[in-house]
Amino acid sequence: MKKLLLLSTGGTIASVMTENGLAPAATPKELLSYIPEAGKFCEISVRQLFNLDSTNFQPEHWIRISEEIRREYEVYDGFIVTHGTDTMAYTAAALSYLIQNPEKPIILTGSQKPISVPITDARKNLMDSLRFASRDGVRGVYLVFDGKAILGTRARKIRSKSYSAFESINYPVAAFIDENRIIQYVDGESRTGETVFYDRLNPRVFVLKLIPGIEPEILQYIGERYDAIIIESYGVGGIPFYNKRNFLSGLEDLTEKGKIVVIATQVMLEGSDAEVYEVGYRAVNHYNVLQAYDMTVEAAAVKLMWIMGQSTEFETVKKMFYTRVSQDILVGPEW
Repeated sequence: MKKLLLLSTGGTIASVMTENGLAPAATPKELLSYIPEAGKFCEISVRQLFNLDSTNFQPEHWIRISEEIRREYEVYDGFIVTHGTDTMAYTAAALSYLIQNPEKPIILTGSQKPISVPITDARKNLMDSLRFASRDGVRGVYLVFDGKAILGTRARKIRSKSYSAFESINYPVAAFIDENRIIQYVDGESRTGETVFYDRLNPRVFVLKLIPGIEPEILQYIGERYDAIIIESYGVGGIPFYNKRNFLSGLEDLTEKGKIVVIATQVMLEGSDAEVYEVGYRAVNHYNVLQAYDMTVEAAAVKLMWIMGQSTEFETVKKMFYTRVSQDILVGPEW
């Protein structure tokens, strides 16, 4: 029987109704009280780290979760983190970079309805997570939701209310979970060394979504306050330079200041390929500009935080950004 540690951080799954709307309140013991049958196939210990709506989550909370897993890593066979859905994809990506090459399962889950209400997805999601973590051979960081196990670097919330809230972006769903039946299609990344924990992040990363009419001076403003900018561009990726709204001069200024710029796309599927059109070719070939390619914006943003916790030198950032971690990027400049 596997020994699992449940780390509770709040979210909808632990929420109760207050005069100001739903707010996290339930303890991890209370969560488990709704699924007593879990004790038949695993041994569960619990710990409350936070009781936050995930909107209030910050990079410091990701590090705290990682530190707790590191502290108990040799004691338990796997870890479950209950979490709010709104920023769970960011936390899943963060744990994928903070805890690399794990030989144990680290599972994030939550729900769209509190576990205490009569009709809820919380009990299924929590049970599915415990079952998946108890499965032999499962390793790595996953987000488990609505019967799907998604790699932590590939998850995105795509629905705000429906139970099927998350999807795997530009990568197959790792496993489907139907009560005791688990069909695993994708294993975690092959282990080639020891598990490595990191404890530093640089949160000075800004995501800028382009819209027609946006003024290029915004780059100067952001560049004074942040070390890296991800530009969510259009289509396969491009930077506008026509007429008075010419962003290329802004990229030149950011390059001179040693800032990191990454072009991503607002399109959810298939990723960026900025060199296809002139609007992208100019940007990536004349300035220090990287591409997200098939990475999610969530993973790209957190990966930059992790990388810049170690170095802000462009060539080092470039090499690390294009180095695959937990299947976060399959397409790149040299592949």
